[in-house]
Amino acid sequence: MRPTFSRTGRLLVAAGLVSLLAACNSAGRSTQYTSLEGYVPDPALKTASKSNLTGRVRHACTVTQAKFQKVAEDSLAAPCGCYAERTLSALDKDEIASYRTTGYFNDTARAKALSALDSCKLPRPIV
Repeated sequence: MRPTFSRTGRLLVAAGLVSLLAACNSAGRSTQYTSLEGYVPDPALKTASKSNLTGRVRHACTVTQAKFQKVAEDSLAAPCGCYAERTLSALDKDEIASYRTTGYFNDTARAKALSALDSCKLPRPIV
């Protein structure tokens, strides 16, 4: 049976995927995601708790890495939990504010997210 997502669920996954893909973009390349056609950040990001943000990043990691690695999502609970915790704890207040506004990691946050992927032994998706 295929799970169905509500519109909010799809937006949360999309925001998380954009965050993870932005984080995995090759270092040294600055990519502007402001021109993603049709992408609108989830307004709930602005008031979400830090634990909610961590959960969103963990979920996006799980979905993205499962597709990338062709493995079951539940097998990624620990490494994606590691990734989300390390990434969010490394971000400063300006990087968190940027994520809340745009729904993806800015250049400095992206570098920290890449480091977290490496530390948690998750492969970097090729973007």
